[in-house]
Amino acid sequence: MIRKFLLSTALCAGVSSAALAQDGEVRIGVLFGFTGPIASMAPAIAETAELALREASKSDAFLNGRKIVPVRADSTCVNRNAAVAAAERLVKQENAVAFVGAGCSGAASAVLVNVARPHGILSISPTATSPGLTDMEDGCLFFRTAPSDARQGEVLAELLIEKNIRKIALTYTDNDYGSGLTGSFTKAFEDRGGRVLISVAHMDGKVDYAAEVATLAASGADVLMVAGYADQGGRAIVHASLDTGAFDRFVLPDGMVSESMIEEFGAALGQSIGTLPGSDNDRATSFEQILEKNGITEEAPFRAESYDAAAVLTLAMQAAGTTDGKAVAEMIPHVANAPGIEIGPGEIAKGMFILSQGGAIDYVGASAVELTPEGDAHGTYREVTFSEDGLETVRIW
Repeated sequence: MIRKFLLSTALCAGVSSAALAQDGEVRIGVLFGFTGPIASMAPAIAETAELALREASKSDAFLNGRKIVPVRADSTCVNRNAAVAAAERLVKQENAVAFVGAGCSGAASAVLVNVARPHGILSISPTATSPGLTDMEDGCLFFRTAPSDARQGEVLAELLIEKNIRKIALTYTDNDYGSGLTGSFTKAFEDRGGRVLISVAHMDGKVDYAAEVATLAASGADVLMVAGYADQGGRAIVHASLDTGAFDRFVLPDGMVSESMIEEFGAALGQSIGTLPGSDNDRATSFEQILEKNGITEEAPFRAESYDAAAVLTLAMQAAGTTDGKAVAEMIPHVANAPGIEIGPGEIAKGMFILSQGGAIDYVGASAVELTPEGDAHGTYREVTFSEDGLETVRIW
């Protein structure tokens, strides 16, 4: 796997010159949907990225003592023009040399095409999951620590068949994330003998979703999968379903798993199933302790992936000895995959020191980072249940 990855990244070598790092600050854009359909999740996701950037900066080993300054910008998640404008501001006004983000698949693709690739800016997204991003022409400048929804679709299909749920209704947000996840899930579910009785796209931002809920309920399904957003149409559809009695059992992928959903619905989601990236190994436990120590306690998906995206980015800069996008991209597989000394959460400074001495590292991080030749994360998923007290992990897939 490593050999294949190195062969693929070798195709990018020499595309741009890699200037040696100069003295001064290194400004890194933190580009997430602080407004829009994942607004309640974005602060925790951004804070974990910034935690990793602080660790790298405080190591005093990063690029011979240079300091990192994170700069936030709002991708809005769904407004592509706003995402592009925010990324342009980061590059042209804030002098950002790389992005952690963009958050959400549509924003990530728009920023890649219109800003990152033209300016030679490397971006690592911890939240963009659309399968379509795998095959985009990225100029070797786009990576992600979030697994593709091609994988989440398979996990959901296997999970439902195992629970003897063979007929469902499905609604999805009408964008790259919703359609990508729906496509991968539907194929995997039907290949395993399941049936999607009805599949209805929904537009975010509406006042009333009664018509969509009535149409979904008319299918006769007892279970509703909502591939949407916790702060937009997805939440409203769950609310309308519970209010009318149309559904009381839901399948909720990662975009729907948030603290805000638990606060609003609590025990009403007790029969529901959720999935989000994550694991429960010793490193994941250690990471949760690190977050709590730093006051990051809000439950949100992609916190581990966000921390790891920022860590991989800065460690690759250290390995390259520069912030040049192409040069850093070439070093990402060297720091993110074996061989090398394993580096876990809270050990970014250790990784910086090893690299400064010419050593090799394998950054495992909080989410068991392992990248494919296409720059995607292999990834594992948590199956969770909901209660008034929060999320309970049932199993790791």
